Amino acid sequence: MKTTVALIGAGGKMGTRITHNLVARSEYRVLYCEKSEAGMARLQEQSLRVTPTAEAVAAADIVVLAVPDALIRSVSADVVPLATAAATVMLLDPAAAMAGEVALRQELNYVVCHPCHPPLFGAQETEAARQDFFGGVAARQDIVIALMQGTETAFGAAEALALQMFAPVVTAHRITVEQMAILEPAMAEVVAASAAVLMKEALEEAVKAGVPRAAATSFMLGHAQIPLAIAFGAVDSPFSDAAKIAIQYGREHLYQDNWRRVFELDHVRACIQRMLHPGGEA
Repeated sequence: MKTTVALIGAGGKMGTRITHNLVARSEYRVLYCEKSEAGMARLQEQSLRVTPTAEAVAAADIVVLAVPDALIRSVSADVVPLATAAATVMLLDPAAAMAGEVALRQELNYVVCHPCHPPLFGAQETEAARQDFFGGVAARQDIVIALMQGTETAFGAAEALALQMFAPVVTAHRITVEQMAILEPAMAEVVAASAAVLMKEALEEAVKAGVPRAAATSFMLGHAQIPLAIAFGAVDSPFSDAAKIAIQYGREHLYQDNWRRVFELDHVRACIQRMLHPGGEA
């Protein structure tokens, strides 16, 4: 028998990518749920029928919440009471789970998964794959996945679905929800994404100082790749002695000595609260 999947937010940003991968999978009966007019239009362009949420969730073995993190609290409050006993609720990000904003039922299973995205130093076979920066279309990537609550059988079924949702997947790394939150937002967004923005701002400072933009951009993107390759062991080459001095100078002037505290769970939770409630509401 086919596994029935209710995809909530099927016409949204993440939902569209998942829809693209599941539409041709014969082992799944996918029910596409969408409330926004733009999202429904995107589904209709693919000749996909929009199923009312209540009808889809009541019929589903697995309910995928492909909605923004800030909406998980309200959407799960509406959806979870409609699910049949032993169904699985899949979240695509750990934020709401860490913040305790997911509606829970003891008889349901909960799984959290998230793509790692195609690696910077990973060979892709085609030009389409090399241009697939997010993954889930042509580029190979890994995923992380966690069992928040429930049975190993339910986890196995959810993992099998996740492998198709984010295909082509090389490895599914099983971790905990807390570990996933350490990876994102702490590692990938608080540290790595803020560093990327800092690099772009540094480029703009070079342009302000009179460097032609084309030259500054070419120099930055080339020189961003080299230290990343050295630091992550993609090349068998150390930093030069002069570069080590410059790196230390940068650390002294750019970073707080206690920057690693962003990985402490109280800081992770504080960041998630700000992400979910940017206006400061509880």
